[in-house]
Amino acid sequence: MEKEEVLKVYRHSLAHIMAKAVIEIFGKEVQYAIGPEIEDGCYYDFILPRAVTEEDFPAIEEKMHEIIKRREDWTRKELSRDEALEIFKGQKFKTELIQDLPEGEVISTYNTGDDFIDLCRGPHVDNSQELFSAAFKIKNVSGAYWRGDEKRDQLQRIYLFAFPSKDELKAHLAWLKEAQERDHKKIGTQLDLFMFRETAPGMAYWLPRGWVLYQELMKYSREIQLKHGYTEISAPLINNKKLWLISGHWAHYQNNMFIVPGITKGVNACAAVESDETAEKYSVDAEDTMAAKPMNCPNAMMSYKRTMHSYKELPIRYSEYDVLHRKEKSGQMNGLFRVQEFRQDDDHTFVTPDQIKDEIKDVIAIADEIYKTFGITYRAEFSTRPEDYMGDLESWNAAEAALKEILDEKYGDGNYEINEGDGAFYGPKIDLQIKDALGREWQCGTVQLDFQLPHNFELTFVDKDGSQKMPIVIHRAIFGSFERFIGIITEHFKGSFPFWLNPYQVAVVPIRPEHNDYAQKVVSELTAAGVRVEADYTDVNMRDKIKKFKQMKDPYILVVGDKEAAENTVAVNVRGSNKQVPGVALDKFVELCKKLNAERTLELPQEM
Repeated sequence: MEKEEVLKVYRHSLAHIMAKAVIEIFGKEVQYAIGPEIEDGCYYDFILPRAVTEEDFPAIEEKMHEIIKRREDWTRKELSRDEALEIFKGQKFKTELIQDLPEGEVISTYNTGDDFIDLCRGPHVDNSQELFSAAFKIKNVSGAYWRGDEKRDQLQRIYLFAFPSKDELKAHLAWLKEAQERDHKKIGTQLDLFMFRETAPGMAYWLPRGWVLYQELMKYSREIQLKHGYTEISAPLINNKKLWLISGHWAHYQNNMFIVPGITKGVNACAAVESDETAEKYSVDAEDTMAAKPMNCPNAMMSYKRTMHSYKELPIRYSEYDVLHRKEKSGQMNGLFRVQEFRQDDDHTFVTPDQIKDEIKDVIAIADEIYKTFGITYRAEFSTRPEDYMGDLESWNAAEAALKEILDEKYGDGNYEINEGDGAFYGPKIDLQIKDALGREWQCGTVQLDFQLPHNFELTFVDKDGSQKMPIVIHRAIFGSFERFIGIITEHFKGSFPFWLNPYQVAVVPIRPEHNDYAQKVVSELTAAGVRVEADYTDVNMRDKIKKFKQMKDPYILVVGDKEAAENTVAVNVRGSNKQVPGVALDKFVELCKKLNAERTLELPQEM
């Protein structure tokens, strides 16, 4: 059995052990529901006589160890429906599960010793002694609805970390601690970057410091794209339903769109129109129905279509940073990782078939440059034609061959993952999975070929022979959602952003009020050099000022007093270092900052 399969068996078996332990502690009246294995352990759902608290965790864990030491055999039995219903008489959740099984389904149970039986397909260990080396710890307890239905019973869900050894559990707990310390929601609050409020769910309020960081990221993106021949457009944030019908979003993406109802015919319908049936029900005038855009693609098509194009103009690259809105379920939203309002470093490039290869190679080059700037590595995934593809097979084959050739040249044959049949219905794609400081992977960059939207919008260009041909569209993003990327790099850098990206790059601390004039001179020279500076001129203890700026993770804190004013120098406190570098010439420090900004250096120099 493969290691992963063994781990699943261990975790699933420990879920049964936990259920048995809970029943032995809380009594036979416990209603036990389901207990699957999950990524880092398992959980089990119960109805209990009282709420489980953290104070109960040690007792449950101790009871689990005791049960394992009994070396009980695990026995699998296959039963008829009537036999199973008789065994679980009084257990409402098990009874429901049995009753819902289709006719002819094998019903099996597992006995752990003589006094605990559970409805389960398995597999499990043969004897509890196989779990002697397993290491586990209760993670937490939370509420859960039976079968995810808020109208059904509310259960207590006990989560358990479970690993084959103590060292693996210890390593995982250390990883979790580090992940919690890097949590972008916590860091975002500490650094006053952004906030969320219930009045705008899933939509970030960007505060002054955070908005500076956001704008610097967009500035960097624009500079890169300018070097590679991109042009930028901006289009309306709300479009008529007609546009979404043409693009196909009304049929395929409507439930994720924010709808602005049209004028009603004798009915004041304020509810959002989410389907043609709903529109008919409320007599909504479809001519006036609008929707906030979830994607930039259709407006890019409209921008292209405004005039006739020649093959000589292609490729045409339309970059776009407009605000997008996508409806999400409340349980899916997660800080900046999953939001309802965001921007992308979006682009739609219109090409001829023979331009595909060179254009995508250039996109990969942009990704290399950008990810390297952040010290981030990535791997590529290639997704091919799905069963429900649109367009002609010949175009698909040519496009897939072009993408595969690019990937083979760039990464070597076999050094990227192929997801057969996982492409978009409108074309094959390459996804770029970046890796953060905790080893987690995030899909940010994407390159997608599209044959369908140019067809839907009847886009053409005049080819060399004077005939009209349809361009192919390349959808492309490197950062993806700026919100999501900022969340990722906030955790990656633990809030200590590279100098060029940090909201404030330098903080100035005059020792006493009489040093404020020189401090203002330092601020002026740095500001004139394009450095973002903040200063504290108040009559507060110097150490308190330094502590405040350190908490905001400013890369450099400059302390100035009599000596510095007389010598035109600064004493530099470097982020991440407890020592101060005295007597640094002001002009030399200014030049260092300019260099760090110009080169977008990843590391922060400790020596001056």
